[in-house]
Amino acid sequence: MYSIIVVPPPTTEDGPARTQYRLAPGERLAFGRSVPEGGLRIGHDGVSRRAGEIAAHGTFWTLSNLSAHQTYVVENPEGAGEHIKVAPGRLDAPVPFEFSRIVLPAAGDLLPVEVWAPRHDYLREEDGTDGEPTAPAFSVDRTKRYFAVLAALCEPRLRGAPHAPLPTTDQVVERLRPAWPAASRTSVQWNIDYLAVKLRLKPGPETAEPGPRLNGKKESLVSLALRFDLVREDDLVVLAAPSGRALR
Repeated sequence: MYSIIVVPPPTTEDGPARTQYRLAPGERLAFGRSVPEGGLRIGHDGVSRRAGEIAAHGTFWTLSNLSAHQTYVVENPEGAGEHIKVAPGRLDAPVPFEFSRIVLPAAGDLLPVEVWAPRHDYLREEDGTDGEPTAPAFSVDRTKRYFAVLAALCEPRLRGAPHAPLPTTDQVVERLRPAWPAASRTSVQWNIDYLAVKLRLKPGPETAEPGPRLNGKKESLVSLALRFDLVREDDLVVLAAPSGRALR
């Protein structure tokens, strides 16, 4: 079963469908300006003859940088700016992203090689497990208004602008109006404060000591939500006008 798909940089010779290389677990794909038959040839003078090698390992892949002096960057196009750097000579560096873009610096150009790792393996739940279930790390209800507020805060960065400024409270209010017509600055700010307590970014009101003021509250909430996938792009549907049900 193929687990890794590699899409080379676009060229003027590409047709409507670009060439793809499919790797099964244990297979390797060499790439560079001059590679053996079956490898990925990148015809650019700025690319090393033996630039690197991609290896498939089930649900993930590794990258070997065979160049002598050039660092490679592997980006997560769907994330909030996540990337890793693979130093010259580094072998079998594991890449944690499902969708990745290897950026090859080549004499003033940046050549993208896309790598997809769509295979997901999951632990199968066994029946009859003894003991109490494990409490979730973060408990959020996607039907509640506080989640819609969190989704509105995360939206600009989930839409592909990882360093976008966060929306103001007024912008959040306007964004929520289709699903929550009664939204106001006061209600949105209350939900932001509630989220800060719920996600344990600040102590709750029942504590003896209120603790220090949380600066950058919205930034902290968005950073936590995106880092742990509390809000995904699919969740942005909560911002649309509801069909038959409203946020509670």
